[in-house]
Amino acid sequence: MSDQTDAVDALGTLDGWRAEGYAARVHYRGADDRYSIEFYGPSECVLYWKVKGDGETAVPVGRDTVPDPLRTRIREDLDAAGVDPEIEERPL
Repeated sequence: MSDQTDAVDALGTLDGWRAEGYAARVHYRGADDRYSIEFYGPSECVLYWKVKGDGETAVPVGRDTVPDPLRTRIREDLDAAGVDPEIEERPL
């Protein structure tokens, strides 16, 4: 997708995603962990944040610490929004 603002808007139409300016965000709750995942259009990157128990504090985490099913879902969502799913693996 050439215009990353369009990519953010497209992600914002998917279940659970919210578009905010140049970024789109989705929240995920697993059995024991909570994550906030952000896609930034201008830099075409995905960031994972682990949300602490208070629900207010989040720290960035490396992809290798994120459960594979969640990473798979994010790649599928990117693809559904017309974004190259390989962006999910792009190093920061």
